[in-house]
Amino acid sequence: MPETLELNGVVWRLLRTHKHDFWAVTGFYQNDRGERAVLKMGRTEPFCGVPLEFMGRWLCRRELRFYSRLSDLPNVPAVLGRVGVTGFVHAFAPGQPLSRQRPVPDGFFDKLLDLMHELHARGIAYVDANKPENILLGDDGLPHLIDFQISWDLHELGNNRLTRWFLRRLKRADIYHVLKHKKRMRPDELSEDERRIVTQRSMLIRVHRIVTYPYFKLRRSTVKRLRASGRLLPEGSK
Repeated sequence: MPETLELNGVVWRLLRTHKHDFWAVTGFYQNDRGERAVLKMGRTEPFCGVPLEFMGRWLCRRELRFYSRLSDLPNVPAVLGRVGVTGFVHAFAPGQPLSRQRPVPDGFFDKLLDLMHELHARGIAYVDANKPENILLGDDGLPHLIDFQISWDLHELGNNRLTRWFLRRLKRADIYHVLKHKKRMRPDELSEDERRIVTQRSMLIRVHRIVTYPYFKLRRSTVKRLRASGRLLPEGSK
């Protein structure tokens, strides 16, 4: 991450690297007024001799498209500018990621469902709602969404019967994951209809778990071993 960057005449200084995975690195920055921002930079380095900067550029462009389409929503941080060919800066959303160890206020998940329905009405599936760290409990008590790297709309593959079907499936998975978090963190607010939805996993979710379970199990054990050896800092990939 660059130690400093300048946007529209404002200098931002790196506070710390927040996350560094295969496709992107994310860091927190602060300016002289004490305001914070987040820089996300897509991959530019090759892997095993295979150039991957084109993927970093593509992922950056598509994520910026989602931020632009949702720029009027107070629950989505505003984009402040571009950095290089694969990076962009967005506003810092004060708050904490969802966690079982952190109290969730009354009505939070109903507001989160309303937010998801708004995305869906605009033809966007969030897709990453299964990760509680992507859903922030804001200091204002409202839900905030970050990280639209794998979100989906009909822009890439066009508007046809197959893509519309796939988008509907992804939207249904969004609702399932929100209700899954609600069941774990505020089961007292879960309605009978919501309980029925969260206990019926779709085929897409079942296939996803079968395919990704070995990968995430191997990744967790590898990262744990690297952290124990001191070769990976705590703020690295989960």
